[in-house]
Amino acid sequence: MSLKNSNTTSDYIEWEKAVNLVHRLYNDGNYRMSLLIGCGIFFGLRISDLLQLTWAMLLDGSSFEIVEKKTKKQREVRININFQKHIRDCYKKLGILNKQERCFISHRNRVYTIQRINVLLKEMKTGYGLKSVKNFSTHSLRKTFGRHIYENASTNGELALVMLSELFNHSNIAITKRYLGIRKDEIMGCYDLLDF
Repeated sequence: MSLKNSNTTSDYIEWEKAVNLVHRLYNDGNYRMSLLIGCGIFFGLRISDLLQLTWAMLLDGSSFEIVEKKTKKQREVRININFQKHIRDCYKKLGILNKQERCFISHRNRVYTIQRINVLLKEMKTGYGLKSVKNFSTHSLRKTFGRHIYENASTNGELALVMLSELFNHSNIAITKRYLGIRKDEIMGCYDLLDF
């Protein structure tokens, strides 16, 4: 949580480190947080939308539909085939009996709050040595998704930005570039063009 009147933006995690965190959390028996991080980086949803997910949504098909809380727009999300196995593994390890149950409930049998998840993410940052991520919060997961899509659009980064802009419901590509930190990287890259 940021201080009042401060401007704190979340940072993305390098893809390999994010996937590694998913695996490490799973291996440590922290199945819900492993799934949360995985869903965040594979779906690109805001945390308020991730907290709506039920096991049935994740297990009963190769995609699901969700009405985004912020925009009130319906969105279809495809579940990566490789990530589907992880979802099933977490489901089995947690011994879930009701597929209509929300995926991210606490020990108190209540859906996690965003504030609590941010606390847990800060603990993960320290506990799992994520030193390269300055500001690790729930929004870091969505940014990780977007940044990975952009960086892997080897043939056409601009097309990836157009698709991400639509996916994120941004009004234009400039907002998407700023959101992903690309604009700042481009500007700071000017200093590398100088010779000495």
